[in-house]
Amino acid sequence: MRRGIPALGIDPARNAAEAARERGVETLVDFFGADLAERLVAERGEADLVAANNVLAHVPDVNDFVAGMRVLLAPEGVATIEVPHLVRLMEGNQFDTIYHEHYSYFSFHVLVRLFDEHGLQVFDVEGLPSHGGSLRVYVRRPDGEPEPEVGALLERERAGGYDAIAGYEGFGERVAETKRRLLELLFGLRREGKRIVGYGAPGKGNTLLNYCGIRTDVLDYTVDRNPGKHGKFLPGTHIPIHPPERIAETRPDYVLVLPWNLKREIAAQLEYVREWGARLIVPIPEPEVLP
Repeated sequence: MRRGIPALGIDPARNAAEAARERGVETLVDFFGADLAERLVAERGEADLVAANNVLAHVPDVNDFVAGMRVLLAPEGVATIEVPHLVRLMEGNQFDTIYHEHYSYFSFHVLVRLFDEHGLQVFDVEGLPSHGGSLRVYVRRPDGEPEPEVGALLERERAGGYDAIAGYEGFGERVAETKRRLLELLFGLRREGKRIVGYGAPGKGNTLLNYCGIRTDVLDYTVDRNPGKHGKFLPGTHIPIHPPERIAETRPDYVLVLPWNLKREIAAQLEYVREWGARLIVPIPEPEVLP
């Protein structure tokens, strides 16, 4: 808006909408779909750009959502959509990113088919490091040939078998083996009398801990930089959440990094634990004690 370009946010969460409004972004509290898109076009006109970052995986009815994008887009408009890449999830053994907030996990094949069925063309794609590996796809009304990256990624998925069930077979056993290896590592350290704590209280951490049955007999506590989580407990495991300063106060022997996708940043933040010889453990893609 500062440059005179009208913008509208759409979010069903009132607290998120209010935060956006405080930053000067007009935001509508509603669920996006075909009906809302038709109303917006009637009231405001079509959109030249529609951005949906990390939204599509949270949508119960993806067909209604994409149909709304088709209605809302101007004839030469572009939509950008970011989603975690299912292939990166499979290849990276990222099973802990599968949790209740996500209704769907998308391969690129499925995304291309989904938009095609609603009269839209995926004309470009790029990989992103966020969330363990994501895709940003660029969508428009059909208009010429897509960029070479589209065909290259489709071919890569085909080569890995991810356009059919074959690419997904064996994933469950890989997950179970990761669980066994992580528990062997943690139980072995506890038998040696080592103290282990967690770092972070993310959604993926709750999936990991509950699936593996890790509770306060293994992790004394976890810490998080979000003050809103302090004094609370992780759901299911009842592991207490403290401020990060708790680590320096108690000087544990090992720190289990739950948001493993941020391990570089967290390792830098926890560099000070080396002062008393503590080490970090990363559980995904395979349990590893960082040097």
